[in-house]
Amino acid sequence: MYMTQDETWLAKYKEVVAFIETNKRNPSRYVAEERGRYLNWLKHNRKLYYSGEMKSERIEKFNELLEKYKRINQYQ
Repeated sequence: MYMTQDETWLAKYKEVVAFIETNKRNPSRYVAEERGRYLNWLKHNRKLYYSGEMKSERIEKFNELLEKYKRINQYQ
């Protein structure tokens, strides 16, 4: 029982959103588990998004993720 690429991408997307909502922050590069499970996926997809190589059906969802969870400088 294999998942398609789109199903895998969507599952990882939901996992990343759940992590951000639970922890109220983006994944840390300093925590190995977060880096391996979430941060690398985010970085890779951000790279695809900004270079224009991301699949069109994923762009809307990923854009929503970027807008909703934009990093905010807490030291103002």
